[in-house]
Amino acid sequence: MSEQYLLEMKHICKSFPGVKALQDVSLQLKAGEIHALLGENGAGKSTLIKVLGGIYIAEEGEIYIEGKKVEIGGVKDAQANGIAIIHQELVLVPYMTVAENIFLGREHGKGRFVNKESMNKEAQTLLDQYQMNINAETLIKDLTIAQQQMVEIVKAISFNSKILVMDEPTSSISDKEVGFLFETMRTLTKKGVGIIYISHKMSELEEICDRVTVMRDGTYVGTKEVKDTSKDELVAMMVGRELTNYYTRDFGSSDEVVLKCENIADGKMARGASFEVHKGEIIGFAGLVGAGRSEVMKCIFGLTKNSTGDIYMEGKKIEIHSPIDAVKYGIALVPENRKQEGLYKVQSVKFNSTIQVLKDFIKGIRVDLDKEEKITQDYIDMMSTKTPSQEQMIGNLSGGNQQKVMIGRWLATNPKVLILDEPTRGVDVGAKSEIYAIMNELAKQGMAIIMISSELPEILNMSDRIYVMREGKIRGCFHHSEGVTQEDIMQLAAV
Repeated sequence: MSEQYLLEMKHICKSFPGVKALQDVSLQLKAGEIHALLGENGAGKSTLIKVLGGIYIAEEGEIYIEGKKVEIGGVKDAQANGIAIIHQELVLVPYMTVAENIFLGREHGKGRFVNKESMNKEAQTLLDQYQMNINAETLIKDLTIAQQQMVEIVKAISFNSKILVMDEPTSSISDKEVGFLFETMRTLTKKGVGIIYISHKMSELEEICDRVTVMRDGTYVGTKEVKDTSKDELVAMMVGRELTNYYTRDFGSSDEVVLKCENIADGKMARGASFEVHKGEIIGFAGLVGAGRSEVMKCIFGLTKNSTGDIYMEGKKIEIHSPIDAVKYGIALVPENRKQEGLYKVQSVKFNSTIQVLKDFIKGIRVDLDKEEKITQDYIDMMSTKTPSQEQMIGNLSGGNQQKVMIGRWLATNPKVLILDEPTRGVDVGAKSEIYAIMNELAKQGMAIIMISSELPEILNMSDRIYVMREGKIRGCFHHSEGVTQEDIMQLAAV
């Protein structure tokens, strides 16, 4: 065992009924290093981290920390060995204070008497030590997502953690907050903390990571120095092939206006947005977090009460008071947060695929099971969804395949306008490429697509036109033929 490693996981194997989740996987982490862990959804990253965190027990393999072999038989063993995991879905208690969350389960005091003053003081010392502008007595619910992540980091550090795992920490925060998060991570590494960083955003690797380990299909593929590799090489390692056409887009929309919106507002985040979408066109909506993009789409889809503005479908003014109205007029919305707003996680792929079109196979008390199966299979095939069967619980699918089911569900309503809010968030590079190809094919068939995305390369490569929003209003529009850059978009979004 080399002394240079803070952590070494050697030849880890883990199986579930019918599935070899990890097969001879190894990972090394140095003190003071930020080490990226890459792979498509289903590659085994989460399983490996859960073995490290004591959530799963490996059947084979060894774990060494600072050269010493350790046995991790549960979460408490992991904590005792200085391991902390910050999951993508934060597990803080919203109606408790920052200090109470940091010391939850190990409160200061004796018996039933909790010394809040002592907890507040120690928590504030930790927050100030890492230059986090957060008051220890603030309720978690009053913090931004980025601030909540900072609290999770401080909570981990309060256990004297020396190995920190961060799972998709930038998926729901703004560019400014990402910068602050990265500064905090660098501060931690200067103190000798080793960080394992899981992300689908390839652009972040060069900025923040030292080395990268790639996994595929539950196996170890290789480890590279970030400075000595390229995005194309890493993608090829992840998917087992080169993605020669990562973005698939055949530009060529018509002049026929399908949807026209004037002065859409909700009295809060949306403050008067006007735009139009043509047949066969993909329009991108760019802007910083809080710009009002999602809120405008919720107004159009009938999810917002007391919204104002005029909506025209194929030249005819329409009234939308609910999602039922929107679907009737041919509008579909795939929401940003599929887990909270879209998926029925404990239901099957079949249930999630057909819930919007029950009338197509249910007549009175008669259910046409064959037709239900055909609808489900048609969209599994169209979306190239990877699932063992239609009866598989959707929560067991990878993020990319969950998203494909969501898109397929709304395509089953035969929409004229498809609204995709962050369609590739939390989705691996292979699934992203497949979703782009599907969007391109739908546009070629004449569907009008609205895409909200915080990933500017996605906006630039997939959009016929790009609307930029700031403070609830549209501040400008670019056409793809104008040679628009990320800087052009950010100048309108941030000024």
